[in-house]
Amino acid sequence: MLDPASAPPALSGPQADQAAVLGALDLILGPLARLCVARGVSIQALEEHVRRAVVRAARDACEHEHPHHPPHRLTSRISTMTGLTRREVARLEAHHPPKRNTSRSLVADVLAHWQALPGARDDQGAWQPLPRTGPAPSFESLAAQVTQDVHPRSLLDELLRLGWVSHDPAHDWLTLCPEAFVPRHDVTQMLRYLGDNVGDHLEAAVLNVQGDGRAHFEQALFADELSAESLAQIRPLIAAQWQHLLTTLAPALSALMDEDRAQGRLADQCVRLGLYSFSRPMTEPPPAPASDS
Repeated sequence: MLDPASAPPALSGPQADQAAVLGALDLILGPLARLCVARGVSIQALEEHVRRAVVRAARDACEHEHPHHPPHRLTSRISTMTGLTRREVARLEAHHPPKRNTSRSLVADVLAHWQALPGARDDQGAWQPLPRTGPAPSFESLAAQVTQDVHPRSLLDELLRLGWVSHDPAHDWLTLCPEAFVPRHDVTQMLRYLGDNVGDHLEAAVLNVQGDGRAHFEQALFADELSAESLAQIRPLIAAQWQHLLTTLAPALSALMDEDRAQGRLADQCVRLGLYSFSRPMTEPPPAPASDS
């Protein structure tokens, strides 16, 4: 047993804060490291991206705190904050990564409006077919609500290509295929979703930690000492909760977008709402139940 007198002193102040950040970082980096190893991303490439991200964060902080500093002063300040040399900071800032695509997706808008239609589902929750043409409700009228710049046929062709909609030519009906919304066979698209969803989730959590904890809604429910049989019963409950969330919020968001357009408001904000679940073996499994024999 370690002699208390010889134990290292407990960390406090900034040291304790940094230790807590690094502890959280260990949990975050584990899955990212597995992804990099699985996809053949070298440690050198990973380190380069980390360096760029740290320099960008330091520059954002400097420009916020000292907006009138000359460029050379900012470079020196960034060097001090990050521990990188001024030459390395300049090299990293010479690289301009592509900006994140924040433009609206018209097909996503069409799906949001479709899901918000009254009577879009039957009493059992199944999606109702939607006539391709004709007066509302129809796909043609729905697409016209979203945009006048793209022909409804072009939007439909893209939805069909993505597999998000099926077409019944006998009745000229269209039906949503929500199980295809997650592109399981398109790795590039799945990685884009990973970056968007996890990036925004992590951004919300970090902003909450940096502020008063109320900037963004970010909560989770945790339970352990569950059996594999119990997990199998939980999965359909989670799926049902997501469908409830979708059918409740999609119409509300659609109505707010329509109201913004009607009022002529500056619509320069976006929101991401999600639900996730994850299960794994417990770190320290409980002892096996005693046998009756």
